Amino acid sequence: MEGERPFRLPDLSDAGTYVVDDRGLIVEINPRAEELLRRTADELLGRDAHDAMHRGERGEPLPRSRCAMRRPLLTGSTAYGERDWLERGDGSLMQVSWLVTPCRTGALVLFHETANPKDEWRPPLALTSMSELDRLALLAETTATLISSLDSDETLRHLVRLVVPLLADWAVVDLLTEEGGVSRAIVVHYENGALTQRPDLERPMPPVPSESAMPLARALRGVTATLVGPENYEGVLESDLAVAQRDMLVATGIRSACIAPIRGVREVIGAMTLGRADRPQPFTTGDLLLVEDIARRAGLALDNARLYERQRRVAETMQRHLLPRLPTLPGLEMGACYVPAPDASQVGGDWYDAFVLPSGTAGLVIGDVVGHDLDAASGMAQVCNMLRAYVGEVEAPPSVIVDRLDQAVSRMTETTMATVILALVEHADGGWRLRWTNAGHPPPLLVERDGRTRFLDDASGLLLGTGLCPLREDAVTELPPRSTVLLYTDGLVESPSHCIDEGLDRLRRHAAALSRHPLSAFCDRLLTRVRPSDNDDDVALLTLRVPG
Repeated sequence: MEGERPFRLPDLSDAGTYVVDDRGLIVEINPRAEELLRRTADELLGRDAHDAMHRGERGEPLPRSRCAMRRPLLTGSTAYGERDWLERGDGSLMQVSWLVTPCRTGALVLFHETANPKDEWRPPLALTSMSELDRLALLAETTATLISSLDSDETLRHLVRLVVPLLADWAVVDLLTEEGGVSRAIVVHYENGALTQRPDLERPMPPVPSESAMPLARALRGVTATLVGPENYEGVLESDLAVAQRDMLVATGIRSACIAPIRGVREVIGAMTLGRADRPQPFTTGDLLLVEDIARRAGLALDNARLYERQRRVAETMQRHLLPRLPTLPGLEMGACYVPAPDASQVGGDWYDAFVLPSGTAGLVIGDVVGHDLDAASGMAQVCNMLRAYVGEVEAPPSVIVDRLDQAVSRMTETTMATVILALVEHADGGWRLRWTNAGHPPPLLVERDGRTRFLDDASGLLLGTGLCPLREDAVTELPPRSTVLLYTDGLVESPSHCIDEGLDRLRRHAAALSRHPLSAFCDRLLTRVRPSDNDDDVALLTLRVPG
């Protein structure tokens, strides 16, 4: 009929409204939305709207590729729909009509409960009724989600969110440790519409018997996936591991379970147990095949995460062992600290060094090899050792030594680039002075006792390893009594969300406020106050304070 609208949004005065940013995170919500969703703003603000609310008609998590409400966020267009489902805070489902339209911060979402609400809680879609398309969508979502992280704990959290409550009420993951033991790493239960982690059930487990025919032992040896029920654990059990698994079934009330091995590329990593306690449908053979496929994909993701974490530990250990113990310098105070990158990032090549030359002059070094990983840590070790050797070989101006180091770095087999500051602290005319050269590094900060500060940005040149052989210069400044010299790496001031000038200004302000604090507290408090919360790099600090 001419003029007929395909969709009519109900009275907006009764519509729930929320706003999401360009990442899909909820940034604003109106009282009507809180009422309809049976959730408070505090429960929703900052959460991903899709993960928190968008569901299939039986309450199953909806793959992002099939979510109609999410598509307008990707296309930046206005869209509407009806007969879609949102999950309330109590776990019940609400059928809604909706409209999504772009706004300045992301998108505005209007939704209204339709005439046939589903207030009663309905169990998630049983696996036996999943279509082949649904299964393929779940496996694709599993792969895409699990490869997004190189952190083992985060990968486990992603895994349980994918399978609970879609496939089971309970998810249990047991992992083989590098020492040969077994750890019940995560236990999660779906109750009252939310995932609840059960740390009381997470614990070290008994060893895996080499010949046991019990399901968990077989899975941990990588033998096979198995359908399990309480009847499998009746009577006298042959091992402590089987007793622990029976105790878990009793504690959770699981009546039907799938146990599948989690295999990495080279070895078995652990086992996943999915259990149903609150729904009547037992697992079937068809279910077992899907669970086994999910566990295999989880194994590849966890294997990658473990390899990454192992390499990171090696790099961090190498870096920490190469950092020196600070020397005792008569009349001078020194402090230093090194903080590795967060777990989600790789270790970089940050380092500091301090030493006393035969003349009594103190040498200070701060540097950063470009890159993040074991190669950066290895490059750092070479550059650090070469610089110390050159300084000790002949006493020369810092620019001469750094120029010689630059030539050596350019000849290294592996391409290496680095920033570095070499500074010499000299006792002269009853006071102290600093002589330095800077190869592409953030400038030192001089903090006087009264809080006055200035960046020592003279004698700045190109970083090492460019092959350009730049002309390097030295700079000299007198150090006032009780003043502090701060050398630092860029992880202290750089942030993905702010320009470096903001970080330098923040460093200057907080260093001034801490100018009278003991040097032992100066570094720690400066790190706490200045280091950006979204920093993904390691940080090295080296401080020196001259006497009054």
